[in-house]
Amino acid sequence: MERYAHVVIGWLAFLASISLAETAPVEDPPVMRLLQMPGKTRFGLFGEKPDSPLPTLFVFATSVDDMGKLHVYSETGRLLAKHGWLYVTIDPPCHGYDHREGEPANLEGWAHRIKSGEDLAKPFVGRCVEVLDYLVEQGYTDPKQVAACGTSRGGFCALHFAAADSRIRAVACISPVTDLLALREFKGVTTEQVRSENVFALAENLADTAVWLSIGNNDQRVGTNHCMKAADRFQSTRRRQRPGSSAAPVEMVIKPTNGHQPIKNAYRLAAQFVLDRLASNSQNKP
Repeated sequence: MERYAHVVIGWLAFLASISLAETAPVEDPPVMRLLQMPGKTRFGLFGEKPDSPLPTLFVFATSVDDMGKLHVYSETGRLLAKHGWLYVTIDPPCHGYDHREGEPANLEGWAHRIKSGEDLAKPFVGRCVEVLDYLVEQGYTDPKQVAACGTSRGGFCALHFAAADSRIRAVACISPVTDLLALREFKGVTTEQVRSENVFALAENLADTAVWLSIGNNDQRVGTNHCMKAADRFQSTRRRQRPGSSAAPVEMVIKPTNGHQPIKNAYRLAAQFVLDRLASNSQNKP
């Protein structure tokens, strides 16, 4: 068990969630507003433009339009909004406005692009950076308090964004895709084709980013073992890069689930982790 990052199970994970669990339920989530960049990039913003820059969460799971309706995927953002945060969402690759006519949608589209020799994550990350730059320039976002979160394929997206932009100080992933070959949609794709896309390749660039992962103990859709391997890779890379010194934490929570489902309190635990890592004034403390 010690070979993995920081595995928090059972009552320890429960204790970590107490302060957020005791906050009032978020009954009326912020309305999502659709904004368009000067180019083609479109994103959803939850919250109004503030008088001064606020902490901001990027949250990923499915298309922007669906994120405005399926509030389960943005629960972490809604919890953080109670503490003065904004949250935003962007279309993952092959979802929403990023889906191209004539190509498969969603994860089938991911496999199609990989088979075609395209870079899957880089264009997505570029759009995220573009949106973050805009939010900072326009006074929405405090660049020193930015985090990313994602569910399943959204966790994969969040990790890529965090690895590419040092402004992302914490990333929280719920049942994340870590190895694309674990997905049934990637049947016939080779190890070499996904080597640079899989999150194991991101470890060198995540050493200064706080990482939180949660996974069910028998998730056969994305692979519990793959997630554990990713946590181990992140932690071992930090030890090698920062011998004898402290580094940003890697935490992992494993709990029983019925297949590919978020663990109990996953979104609250993710929100608590983000608050703990980025809190720098009283408004961000639960």
